[in-house]
Amino acid sequence: MGSTELLSELIPALPEEIGLECLTRFHYSTHRMSARVCRRWQELLQSRQFYYHRKKTGYTQKAACLVQLLKSGSDPDGSKHAGQPRYGITVFDPASGTWDRVDPVPKYPGGLPLFCQITSSEGKLVLMGGWDPTSYDPVRDVFIYEFTTQRWRQGKQMPETRSFFAAGELNGRVIVAGGHDENKNALSTAWEYDVIRDEWTQLTQLSQERDECQGVMIGSDFWVVSGYRTDNQGRFEGSAELMDLGTGQWRRVEEAWKGSQCPRSCVGVGKEKKFFCWADCDSAIRVGVCAVPLGESTFVSGSAYQGGPQGFFLVDGQNGQFKSIDVPAEFSGFVQSGCCVDI
Repeated sequence: MGSTELLSELIPALPEEIGLECLTRFHYSTHRMSARVCRRWQELLQSRQFYYHRKKTGYTQKAACLVQLLKSGSDPDGSKHAGQPRYGITVFDPASGTWDRVDPVPKYPGGLPLFCQITSSEGKLVLMGGWDPTSYDPVRDVFIYEFTTQRWRQGKQMPETRSFFAAGELNGRVIVAGGHDENKNALSTAWEYDVIRDEWTQLTQLSQERDECQGVMIGSDFWVVSGYRTDNQGRFEGSAELMDLGTGQWRRVEEAWKGSQCPRSCVGVGKEKKFFCWADCDSAIRVGVCAVPLGESTFVSGSAYQGGPQGFFLVDGQNGQFKSIDVPAEFSGFVQSGCCVDI
């Protein structure tokens, strides 16, 4: 752990290393209550070192965090949704098969900013941008959800207003690139957000504007897949760009994606790191597909046709069988986007 001070007297009458192993095995859902036992436990459970210790020893859990349409009280079966659509954060734990909902962001108690982006950072959930759900004005807000405390905190605002951008994370560094500004002009700029320091740093620009692109992490490379230019509205590029986060330089790759196809939330990574579209993999998810890699499996949702009921699946590997997931009615709404959080 690197800090013997955090490890002293974790559990009376037990050696420190045994006490640490006991706390390491706690499920993340118990951390908030466990942190109230004493100050020593609180300092340990909420420390960055403890997170990496749990990850190294294999006791973190991969969960799919989803931006999901909330069910209205007037349409419990989901067949119709009355009034303005509202979105919340749903958490699906594939190991236990349990579903849960994160408390609303305090600034937006009635529902998340529309089309906001989410990614993860060291066991935390990071929510960025989107449109104000009342005025539809684009916002620069950044919020971080701590699963240990089960609370939101507000981060430093995004330096630029952008919507429908690519996002990804590696070792606490959140990268955003592309999208469009408040005037619907496509962007080529990119920024890095340090969640711990709460700081934004500008990165090298993409080789071109990329609106409605998709961010994908492969190893230490951050990919920005497809998108389109301002003067080429809706005509998606077949090219992609990748940044080696070690050097900070972009490299353009032609014919990485099927041209004219929107990549939002549906990009899969197949053999030899080739991209494919999950919507092409099964007739049950042709429309509104969302895919979230969870290590050895992938969470996939979508509909067979426009307006059809949502299907929810776990897929082993890239070309494995689609296994249907049992979903409680309140969690059966449309999934707009999602990410994996190693909690």
